[in-house]
Amino acid sequence: MSSSALENEPRHTTQPPTHPTPGLSKMGLAAWIALLVLLGAELMDMIDQSVVLTALPAIQESTGAGADMVQWLTTGYSLPIAVGLITGGRLGDLYGRRKLLLIGTVVFTTGSLLCGLAAGPGALIAARALQGVGVAVMIPQILATLHVTFEGQNRSKVFGLYGAVMSLANVLGPVMGGLLTEADLFGLSWRPIFLVNVPVGLAVLLLGRRFIPESTVQKADRLDLTGMLLSALAIVLIVFPLTEGHLHHWPLWCFVLLAAGLLVLAVFLRHQKRRQGNAPLVPLSLFRNRQLSGGMAAQLMHGLLCGLFFMTWTLYLQLGLGMSPFHAALAFVLLSVGELGGATVVAKSGGRFARRLPQTGALVALASMAGYGLQINAGQGSLSLLAMTAPVVLIGFGLGMVGGPLADMSLARVPHEDAGSASGLFNTVMHLGIALGSALTALVFFATTGGSPEAALNRDAFITVLWWVASILALLWALLFCLPKQATKQATKQAG
Repeated sequence: MSSSALENEPRHTTQPPTHPTPGLSKMGLAAWIALLVLLGAELMDMIDQSVVLTALPAIQESTGAGADMVQWLTTGYSLPIAVGLITGGRLGDLYGRRKLLLIGTVVFTTGSLLCGLAAGPGALIAARALQGVGVAVMIPQILATLHVTFEGQNRSKVFGLYGAVMSLANVLGPVMGGLLTEADLFGLSWRPIFLVNVPVGLAVLLLGRRFIPESTVQKADRLDLTGMLLSALAIVLIVFPLTEGHLHHWPLWCFVLLAAGLLVLAVFLRHQKRRQGNAPLVPLSLFRNRQLSGGMAAQLMHGLLCGLFFMTWTLYLQLGLGMSPFHAALAFVLLSVGELGGATVVAKSGGRFARRLPQTGALVALASMAGYGLQINAGQGSLSLLAMTAPVVLIGFGLGMVGGPLADMSLARVPHEDAGSASGLFNTVMHLGIALGSALTALVFFATTGGSPEAALNRDAFITVLWWVASILALLWALLFCLPKQATKQATKQAG
């Protein structure tokens, strides 16, 4: 990213830079501010995905939310994101990525304020859904803007920073949730975990409008409204019964909705095939790119394990081991130290090791997850925070090596005019995975506990979760073979 391009009035562009971008250390102040604003917007989304985790017991107590409502505090956020990300990415391609980023930030910030003011679980879930709508519009613009602005080793480094932000957010959310809930600022209990987004959102709006360059495709076609409605309907019909099925003992209507969802998905794909060359919502030519297809499948597994692991882990720590929100937050700090370490290794590599780094990370996380499961089974209710330090840090280290290079290599060969659509798809599978992972907690965790706070039940249920997560990590490792084995010549030359 050249600093001169950012210091001037933002302009529309779809072409890659003519010359290699300068090193990150040589970027001007305006360029750094733009990068930090983009990463800050991503941080808000990822934090709010997990910020409720350590606050769940307090939210349950103050609002009277049952096990079904607890699930929907995360699913109600992830589902609108999964539904809207493809459309959000395409809107950015057509009408301007900076413009859509700012619009999404307004919606997200408003939803955050309403979350902080919610009087009951229904209002809180509705406000969480509004946050999700804002994220669906906002987040695709971040990856797309990074993709069209940076090249070569610089892009690898920037995506390394992107991975570090994702890793930080996955853990900073639960830490913030625990600390702010325990602090009980002004007697507001858990509410500040949402209200803190208001000043951050305002900062993104003010700085983003000034420093982020606008980009769009050269020819703005009409939005594929039929494709938008079909994709949204398919996702809702698939995710909703998976979330609600266990609570209702899997009645017939759950299977009817699932079958309908698969049928609508088939209709959507047929509709998209007919519209190729006529501004489709999803350019199907993208799926001929093995890197993108395999990368999206791996990203789906990444989201699935995050949705399943993080919610159940906080319930295990607080209900299974009797930790306070503060001490549960410290456990997430341990994970964060590992994730930042893994993400730092990736950022410093500059893309030189291609798929070998994320594959190594997946294996480290897999081995550590298995070791953690054995430790929990042996320690039962007496396992201390100090005793779990090694496996938890190693789990974080492994996961920290996956996120950044996965995004970078998956999107590397996407044409700039399709950057928004590809970014929307890539983010969609992540959030769809999180929604499916949250739904899977009903089968894997709550089926054992029945929503009971009994410590032994929560410990047993979490051990089962760990074996599921380990299996997902193994599949993620296998899918990473779709990514390049060797670094690009440009990245290798610049790194040398």
